[in-house]
Amino acid sequence: MQNKEVLIEFKNVKKSYGIGANITYALNGVDLKIYKGEFVAIMGASGSGKSTSMNIIGCLDKPTSGEYLFDGVNVENLNLNQMAILRRNYIGFVFQGFNLLGRTSALENVELPLIYRKVPKEQRNKLAIEALKKVGLESVIKNTPAELSGGQQQRVAIARAIVTDPLLLLADEPTGNLDSIKSVEVMELLKKLNEELNITIIMVTHEEEMAAYASRVIYFRDGNIEDSLKKGFK
Repeated sequence: MQNKEVLIEFKNVKKSYGIGANITYALNGVDLKIYKGEFVAIMGASGSGKSTSMNIIGCLDKPTSGEYLFDGVNVENLNLNQMAILRRNYIGFVFQGFNLLGRTSALENVELPLIYRKVPKEQRNKLAIEALKKVGLESVIKNTPAELSGGQQQRVAIARAIVTDPLLLLADEPTGNLDSIKSVEVMELLKKLNEELNITIIMVTHEEEMAAYASRVIYFRDGNIEDSLKKGFK
């Protein structure tokens, strides 16, 4: 961790579903701080609250009560359009299933977030190539996903997530569809991006071996944070 500036903060965050006797809490009063430059892994059983937390952090959902601050901004005060702008400009997403467009090249896949931001074509092309170089894929920029291995596809997805220079990278089970060798390659890449570019990374994983790459591991249980441990990769 490079500094003590708070990027993500939950203040007594609750997320409930249903009403009256049928109410259930996915999150039940969570307090959390994640600092700029951290690499945090989030773990927990199904239904523990980790996915709900990620949805709120990624501005895909809002708390029922409590406060969520993103870089000091209270997300509760944002409308849907403002939340979409925050997602588009400040958060990069990496998914288990890669979510690449099958008939387009690696370069065109990485350019996609820049198209949404209306970046001119020449600049878009340059930024996408730079992002692919950062993940070691400058030699396959014309290849479609079908012509890439699973590990390469995930690297393209990571390049797409960082091409906008986001404040935060959210990775949801990024090694879930990869074998052990490719998983290590992806985790080493994420660790490198965190250390060299100071990108804040929050990753959901169910694998202790992958969580070990993070500087801190947060364990969720029954809608609460059960533990928060500084771990670090050995």
